[in-house]
Amino acid sequence: MGKMLHGFGLVAYALLLVLCLHEDQLHCYAKLLATSCDLFHGSWVLDKSYPLYDTSSCPFIEKEFDCQNNGRTDDRYLKYRWKPDACALPRFNGRDLLKRLKGKKILFVGDSLSLNQWQSLTCMLHAAVPQTNYALTRKADISAFSWPDYDVSIRLSRNAFLVDLVDTKEGRVLKLDSIENGKTWKGYDVLIFNTWHWWLHKGSKQPWDYIEAGGKIVKDMDRLDAFREGLTTWSKWVDSNVDAANTKVFFQGISPTHYIGKEWDESESATCKGQNQPVSGSKYPGGSPAAATVVNQVLTAMSSPVTLLDITLLSELRKDGHPSAYGLGGDKGNDCSHWCLAGVPDTWNELFYASLVATG
Repeated sequence: MGKMLHGFGLVAYALLLVLCLHEDQLHCYAKLLATSCDLFHGSWVLDKSYPLYDTSSCPFIEKEFDCQNNGRTDDRYLKYRWKPDACALPRFNGRDLLKRLKGKKILFVGDSLSLNQWQSLTCMLHAAVPQTNYALTRKADISAFSWPDYDVSIRLSRNAFLVDLVDTKEGRVLKLDSIENGKTWKGYDVLIFNTWHWWLHKGSKQPWDYIEAGGKIVKDMDRLDAFREGLTTWSKWVDSNVDAANTKVFFQGISPTHYIGKEWDESESATCKGQNQPVSGSKYPGGSPAAATVVNQVLTAMSSPVTLLDITLLSELRKDGHPSAYGLGGDKGNDCSHWCLAGVPDTWNELFYASLVATG
């Protein structure tokens, strides 16, 4: 699956690409991806045909992601396309995706980065069929978007840790070995999971009082170790509860932040604020975050097939893609965690689409 998308060889790829000129391109592209082309290593190039949609035509977009409407005046960040080094990423086709998903239920599970990707996908699909009726409902931590004409439902379940966070008389406990909330994930055709950012929060932003692991309750522990234990519990849940014949499982990968300029060879005090172009090339000076290594190790140990949408490198290169002062906080804020829409999460969904095409 996604974690098996490695380099195939330019000569063989080129031969297959020639053959695709004589076949249905999307079905032929599935053959190309099956040859293990690495879609996740490449660079950003300017493309005047981007963005894939205008947020002014996406009436349900969350204010926190609508950077242009929030006052961002530059628009160059909207016009970059991800270009893999050794192959081509297929152009997103919203109508085709809706047809492929007909009669299916899709669920995103994760934190606000899952919201970012879910919101992107709903805007991309709405732009493809703007005259088609849709329904949007929100109740507690569940958001549901559906297209009745296509019998497609795309839901979002806000869940920052995947494992259980429960209220007890002693306080809020993050249970690294428990995943009772997984009961609500059953019955879907496609599951897209994400977790990481909230594992780092401390002080007033930390949403738990204690951590429970291995039958012991502690005040705190190494956060990367806690993340590994929690993600391992999730992986065991997938292995035990998901039938790969009926449900495709994806993991979003680690979305980076841009608060420390030295990571991209600027001053340490530099942040995403004021950035207007990506890091050039296909290497990020700061390297890959440790959490990405944990994700790869946990997914590799699983018995169930899980497609890793390895978004880390391509997102690391986009220091220009965050809301910064054009999110919910306005001039008083500096959001270098989430992403403007249109923007980088659209590429995550192009990769999601390509993976669906590849797996049929």
